[in-house]
Amino acid sequence: MQSLLNRPLNICGLELLSKLTDSSIHLAFFDPQYRGVLDKMKYGNEGERQRGRSALHQMSEEMIIDFITQIHRVLKPSSYLMLWIDKFHLCEGVRDWLENTTFQSVDLITWDKCKMGMGYRTRRQSEYLLILQKKPIKAKTTWNLHNIRDVWSEKLSQEEIKLHPHSKPKGLQKALIESCTKEGDIVLDPAAGGFSVLECCRELGRNFVGTNLAPNHGKEN
Repeated sequence: MQSLLNRPLNICGLELLSKLTDSSIHLAFFDPQYRGVLDKMKYGNEGERQRGRSALHQMSEEMIIDFITQIHRVLKPSSYLMLWIDKFHLCEGVRDWLENTTFQSVDLITWDKCKMGMGYRTRRQSEYLLILQKKPIKAKTTWNLHNIRDVWSEKLSQEEIKLHPHSKPKGLQKALIESCTKEGDIVLDPAAGGFSVLECCRELGRNFVGTNLAPNHGKEN
């Protein structure tokens, strides 16, 4: 494990997960590349970030389930998986992804990007973070900050947008890491994109394990 920590790895996410022991991780983030909404909205006038997202290969449902099953295995009991979902999966649900786990949905955070996107009807401005907890379910002792709003407003900088098409808000990630872990704990991100979670861990004194590479039919960066 020590050889994997605190550096940006360049291996398949599932391969990384296979190297981790059961119940060794304190917190996990997962941003699957399913492009649910983007695939349904092909305007032909997307900006640079949307073109970058379109160029990424889509994860199959089977691969997403494999990732979530393995994340469940390596998480400690009562630990959290922070799962990024789009509007399509928010409406349709992700129950099938969780069948082989004890994960239970315990909360949802709406990320207001402070920038209006596209849409056939309403204009998209948000993404969603589904908070899943591995049983046994409990809030006390597992969630320490009580000032995190369920609507989080944070605008990405141009540097963050250019870094990776899937850039996520560092402020929110830092708040969640601080709330759900202690110094020295291990935070996992098996589809790490631009490694913003690694940056957050370095700033907060947490250990990080994660990679930015997936198989050809999965998420590539």
